[in-house]
Amino acid sequence: MAGGFGGAGVLHERAQQYESRCTWYFIFTVIVAALGGSLFGYDLGVSGGVTSMDDFLKEFFPKIYRRKQLHLNETDYCKYDNQILTLFTSSLYFAGLISTFGASYVTRNKGRKASIIVGSISFFFGAILNAFAKNITMLIFGRIFLGVGIGFGNQAVPLYLSEMAPAKHRGAVNQLFQLTTCLGILVANLINYFTEKIHPWGWRLSLGLAAMPAVLMFVGGLFLPETPNSLVEQGRLEEGRRILEKVRGTTKVDAEFADLLDASNAARAVKHPFRNLLARKNRPQLVIGALGIPAFQQLTGMNSILFYAPVIFQSLGFGSGASLYSSIFTSGALVIAALISMLWVDKFGRRAFFLEAGTEMICCLVNSGSNEALFCSLICIRILTGLFNILQVALAITLALKFGQGEVLPKGIGIFLVIVLCVFVLAYGRSWGPLGWLVPSELFPLETRSAGQSVVVCVNLFFTALIAQCFLASLCHLRYGIFLLFAGLIVIMSCFIFFLLPETKQVPIEEIYLLFQKHWYWKGIVGDGEQVEPSGKIGAVV
Repeated sequence: MAGGFGGAGVLHERAQQYESRCTWYFIFTVIVAALGGSLFGYDLGVSGGVTSMDDFLKEFFPKIYRRKQLHLNETDYCKYDNQILTLFTSSLYFAGLISTFGASYVTRNKGRKASIIVGSISFFFGAILNAFAKNITMLIFGRIFLGVGIGFGNQAVPLYLSEMAPAKHRGAVNQLFQLTTCLGILVANLINYFTEKIHPWGWRLSLGLAAMPAVLMFVGGLFLPETPNSLVEQGRLEEGRRILEKVRGTTKVDAEFADLLDASNAARAVKHPFRNLLARKNRPQLVIGALGIPAFQQLTGMNSILFYAPVIFQSLGFGSGASLYSSIFTSGALVIAALISMLWVDKFGRRAFFLEAGTEMICCLVNSGSNEALFCSLICIRILTGLFNILQVALAITLALKFGQGEVLPKGIGIFLVIVLCVFVLAYGRSWGPLGWLVPSELFPLETRSAGQSVVVCVNLFFTALIAQCFLASLCHLRYGIFLLFAGLIVIMSCFIFFLLPETKQVPIEEIYLLFQKHWYWKGIVGDGEQVEPSGKIGAVV
């Protein structure tokens, strides 16, 4: 059923008539589209590494370089506290925040493919500008071009993957975006580890190599088909049906195509999609998908670790090379977690993975089924991800007890910190990391999907930029307390998911709105779910 706190995610109207099989054409399209995640991931990984490189600091931030040399092997929370240095990281996300509204227009009117191509072009120019930067102004302008690329890519790619995927595999397919993001982070950290040894221009190579995923995304994007949903929305019905048959591997797509037509008729009647997001029938999608989940994803504190892992490790006393090496371990853990989530998210559901990050291990006794193998697997997941909140506290306690201004980091404590961060990353990487993009992309009806995804990206990038700009200053002033703050926020977001998010696994994307009509809380707000009829009038769907 779809009621209760979460629902079982099995609500269907025409869905039982859907048919599909996996084809090489479908595999090609989703893999190429998912390359958009590598742009986001590469930048997440490369920024922190570059800002910890001596050659980069000597050229652009000599005061920080001198401060770093004075405390090279000591803990110093304020070693990297500089707002211009953090602006180097956060300027990209502020640019992406603004550009996503332009991306919404392109995505809805020109298609998802157009936004993917525009994003790759902008990201390419940003990478080249950063690689040849002579001053901070050039660096910031390069970051702005990169931000525009990420704004367009993050707006279009999750939508593209969700719309192309059959309902029963939508979770795994959409999480290709998270997987390529994680791979981008890992590759960036590996590159940083080697380019840090190339003096004095290794940092330029790290920043310039961001052009490679942009080129791959651009070339691949030229061969991508548009999604059937977008083609139907644009009135290209015959082409939309042809692409739908091709990606589903069958001509028996009448039921799914009928749902697309109904959704398209509703979409055409909506002239102001951003205003329509405020309608009562779209209130759940606005609160959960557009505002809550993307904000909470950043408030886990994970991206602060991804941005500044090398900086954090150096602040805690690791040497420059050792800090980059430790970052490779954390990003590798993120890739493993993404693979685990891809394999099991369509089996256990979205809510289970969200709540595993914030609930105790005993919850496995409630939600497990009779299948012994699945039961054991779920216990293993709970054991690791149930530590998600505890790890923030453990990290804070360790810092409180062992670190202070000018103290040398004991080797055993250093190893413990790396292990704690890796386990924390494993927990995040199978829950809030991938699901923070998957769930919002599948919640919105077609008429508000591009506008809704723009708000998702805007909110996500706003909090990403905010944390990027404030984290090092917060680390300096709050010290270990910053991790206790993140731990408290995780408790709040777990309650948010438990009470407000219905289960969406294996529900066709054009029928998600039906879940809210039977949810214990949202049904009182959306009622029977007023929908726009093909004539343009408002009528209730029963």
